[in-house]
Amino acid sequence: MKIEQAYTIVTSPGRNFVTLKVVTDEGVYGIGDATLNGREMAVVAYLEEHVIPALIGRDPQRIEDIWHYLYRGAYWRRGPVTMSAIAAVDLALWDIKAKLAGMPLYQLLGGKSRERVMTYAHCTGKDIDACLEEVKAHVALGYRAVRVQAGIPGIPTIYGVAKREGERYEPADAELPAEHVWSTEKYLNHVPKLFAAVREHFGDDLHVLHDVHHRLTPIEAARLGKAVEPYHLFWLEDCVPAENQEGFRLIRQHTTTPLAVGEVFNSIHDYRELLENQWIDYIRMPLSHGGGITHMRRVADLAGLYHVRTGFHGPTDLSPVCLGAAVHFDTWVPNFGIQEHMPHTEETDAVFPHDYCFEDGHFIVGEAPGHGVDIDEALAKQYPYKRASLPVNRLEDGTLWHW
Repeated sequence: MKIEQAYTIVTSPGRNFVTLKVVTDEGVYGIGDATLNGREMAVVAYLEEHVIPALIGRDPQRIEDIWHYLYRGAYWRRGPVTMSAIAAVDLALWDIKAKLAGMPLYQLLGGKSRERVMTYAHCTGKDIDACLEEVKAHVALGYRAVRVQAGIPGIPTIYGVAKREGERYEPADAELPAEHVWSTEKYLNHVPKLFAAVREHFGDDLHVLHDVHHRLTPIEAARLGKAVEPYHLFWLEDCVPAENQEGFRLIRQHTTTPLAVGEVFNSIHDYRELLENQWIDYIRMPLSHGGGITHMRRVADLAGLYHVRTGFHGPTDLSPVCLGAAVHFDTWVPNFGIQEHMPHTEETDAVFPHDYCFEDGHFIVGEAPGHGVDIDEALAKQYPYKRASLPVNRLEDGTLWHW
């Protein structure tokens, strides 16, 4: 069996997605998610100019060899563009291998470790009361875990909260980057009140998560972690920019609040120091940015040695291809923690038919051979690519800050 053809499909049913389709000379095909939010066409160019030509004629069943060929053979290793491209190939090849075996992907990985996959929902609001209404609605849907984000008095626009009433959070919604304003002082003074209100209204059994989105310094993150300890959060996510990994040592010294990090990571090397020093509790790197299943298995295994669990990034800027593969991975991986869940639009679900399902706050894995997600190419063509950019942040004095 040989790879006869591979090509990218770019579609925008509400937002941009990049899909790689790999076709064998026996007609079996697999698809992978190559979406890199706000930089989609960079991955398309990398795939079309450098990766796809090197795939033609290769045995698709040699997944390990092809992974190292694309990683080591490129010389320029790692980085979000390279690793997203490798991930797309890897997911497509695992899809093919599972189809050839006549098995759902989780069986090929080693079978089920659990019957269902706990998810967390995004609950946002322009103020605390509006966020509490969102929590109430999601608890009614069966969610046992919610990520809460609310507007901050004095900050006109804040990450995780829709700018217009009735809209869902949607960061990449402008052709060029929008500019937001940030105040650490206003945030740190206000956000603990949100967690206090959630606990007051919903009790102690609900899992509560929060995303800081890289906006604090280590000592500021330590202050926040210590301040919210009475509300026993499931995790604080991305408290600080992670380039300075030693910063997590300082945070860890001051708080017992669990820490999650890694949605912008793309390699096991981004995690090595954090894991070996036991500075974090959850890994967030998604399959489609972290080199696919082949690489993420190694990251998850390393994390497991240090009692660290998975909590995969799962926003709507990753396609159902990535989510479907993640549900299989989540069903198998021994050290599973939780799976992020932002429901895709009806248009997106129509372009990407899938057999995973959501039930009572959990994902249930499908039983179709492969990862269970396909793409309707004819329908995808009806949604042309639209350039979209993530925002940037500035402090109140105009200094560019972390978004």
